[in-house]
Amino acid sequence: MSRLIIVSNRLPVSVERRAGEYTYRRSVGGLATGLGSYTEGSSRDTVWVGWPGLPSNRMDSTDRTRVREALVSGHSSEPVFLTDRDIADHYYGFSNRTLWPLFHNFTEHVEYSGATWAAYERVNRKFAEAVAGIAERGDTIWVQDYQLLLLPALLRERSPEASVGFFLHIPFPCFETFRMLPWRREVTEGLLGADLIGFHTYDYVRHFLACARSLLGLDQQHGELHVEGRRVLADAFPMGIDFDRYSDSTRYRGSLREAKHLRATSATRKIVLSVDRLDYTKGIPERLRAFDCLLERYPEWRGKVSMVCVAVPSRSQVHEYRMLKEEVDRLVGHLNGRWSSIEWTPVRYLYRSLPFHRLAALYSASDIAFVTPLRDGMNLIAKEYCAAQPAGTGVLILSEMAGAAKELGEALLVNPNDADAMVASLVRALEMPADEQADRMRAMRNRIKRYDVFRWVEDFLESLQAVKAEQIRDASRTLDEAAAERLLAGYRDAQRRVLLLDYDGTLMPFATQPEHVAPDETVLSLVSELAEDSRNEVVVVSGRDRHTLQSWLGHLPIGLVAEHGVWIRPNGGEWATIEPMSDSWKPRVRQVLEIFVDRTPGSFIEEKDFSLVWHHRDVQHALADTRRAELRDALAGMLPSMGLATMEGNRVVEIKRAEVNKGRAIHRWVSGEDTSGLVFAVGDDRTDEDVFEATPPGAWTVKVGPGATSALYSVPDVWAVRALLYRMIQEDR
Repeated sequence: MSRLIIVSNRLPVSVERRAGEYTYRRSVGGLATGLGSYTEGSSRDTVWVGWPGLPSNRMDSTDRTRVREALVSGHSSEPVFLTDRDIADHYYGFSNRTLWPLFHNFTEHVEYSGATWAAYERVNRKFAEAVAGIAERGDTIWVQDYQLLLLPALLRERSPEASVGFFLHIPFPCFETFRMLPWRREVTEGLLGADLIGFHTYDYVRHFLACARSLLGLDQQHGELHVEGRRVLADAFPMGIDFDRYSDSTRYRGSLREAKHLRATSATRKIVLSVDRLDYTKGIPERLRAFDCLLERYPEWRGKVSMVCVAVPSRSQVHEYRMLKEEVDRLVGHLNGRWSSIEWTPVRYLYRSLPFHRLAALYSASDIAFVTPLRDGMNLIAKEYCAAQPAGTGVLILSEMAGAAKELGEALLVNPNDADAMVASLVRALEMPADEQADRMRAMRNRIKRYDVFRWVEDFLESLQAVKAEQIRDASRTLDEAAAERLLAGYRDAQRRVLLLDYDGTLMPFATQPEHVAPDETVLSLVSELAEDSRNEVVVVSGRDRHTLQSWLGHLPIGLVAEHGVWIRPNGGEWATIEPMSDSWKPRVRQVLEIFVDRTPGSFIEEKDFSLVWHHRDVQHALADTRRAELRDALAGMLPSMGLATMEGNRVVEIKRAEVNKGRAIHRWVSGEDTSGLVFAVGDDRTDEDVFEATPPGAWTVKVGPGATSALYSVPDVWAVRALLYRMIQEDR
């Protein structure tokens, strides 16, 4: 089992200095709690990299060495020392004044600062140096959360073969929000340095993939992207909790005593529990207002229900958080001043972090958990509350805006912006029969138990391992130097060679307008020199119309295939169709295509002799995907009866005769007895797969670019194809 290096902004160990001595204690809450259970219970050798909690400028070199040695030897942790300025600008600045509000859709709180961005880059580089200093070949590196979005790419620069995973613990915004970030491209490229990018829900995956496509033009299939020839996967892994720890919590003496005390002091009253960090994303004021409204509208519940509101201090240095605390203090005071009596206080307000035994006691003693963030990546409090209900009762009210809502459908789901719905959910929870509570809670507990934090970690790491295995398989298919030498040796010795060359995306790079891809001098020279050798039959097999191919390449002594196999022109011969053709269907199909052109700015129709092509290379990617699917549906009912089919290529949809393709067209060059010698076929898209499949056994088939293929080998781009053809020419000199 490979060593696991977990990289996060903070270590799971906090270092403090008291009376000149350093103390080390386990960090409470957040990522440290979530992953700490796994690292403590796993047999895997794990090292944690992160900031230890003390500014390095307040320590001399001797102290830093002493702290590092203590963390490495006693806590399997590698510290990243940050200065006060680093912490202010990276953590409190860019991370929490730019990324945090932007990713949670609180755009009114976002600050855009070149200075804090520079600090963010600088600190990510410090982390990269720290990881590089301890990483060994075979290690698995797992980067955590929004403070380190640039780190995967920085690690990739240092170790191209490293196994790097990334997990985002907060939401990933839609493109319309993410595009507001001036450094959106750098952040996206930073994430794509990872082999596996994990999110809590598929919605966040979908948002990220849309951003990768809109910003970098990266297409995806089933969450898989290809970045500079490297396979990258984005997928959803809903984070779990240490279920047994919370489920067994009431057996602990401290928790049991605390729970009994809470029950005794509440007498026959219902307890509504609200636990969260004091953050503007958590919706705490909205919760208090809903509880106030409940007491106003339903007087029968006055004196019979109490709210315990635990607000854990957070980022008190930030202005918005100080203002939020003032608002919460004011609302609690208003509620208690308005409704309390000598015997009853509506809200018990705790502005502090609670130790585990007290928090577990609160969970088990509460009748209702009121978990209604305005926006949340996952929200583990909802899962912890369910796990801490071994008796099987209790009601979870959960915000639709929390990632946990995707898993906990048996909760009372509510829109936290709908005040009336919030009140109604409280009433329903207070009145819910015990048997319904038990049914709902049982289903949620079973699900949480099955997919706990241990399963979450192993699921992610197994998926990362699978991606790396796919990358290794991809590398084995790459036409490396050894394979290229074998190809060239076969080329040199063959008495007859058939070279089947695609045009767009193979000999020439793509352009927005098809007419802008006339062959350059390099292509003309390469094809001409290859064709001059009497042993070579060069055939350009293209989707272009025959008139364009004739004007560009017709003067060369080569064979030409146009319109994906409709037209064939042998070397020195005349153009002829592969079989009798008709274009009588065109007006009917064109009417449909014109509707899509009108509805899709940037798209256009190209007409060939016996096909129509809808181009969408200059269309926004998400819109193009939608329209392409709609076009398939619109044509599905009419094409089969006319013997037609849609063929999707690189940013095009072509309508043509169903049985005509490039594979059929090349039979005249690769079939029959005269197939000895060397056959070489190269192409970049789905239409070229027909050629690869039609070649005889022993043929050299090469796919240009990433993606699934039946070709035996692959090369990265047009320039690699040209270099290979040039080497073929050199073999004959």
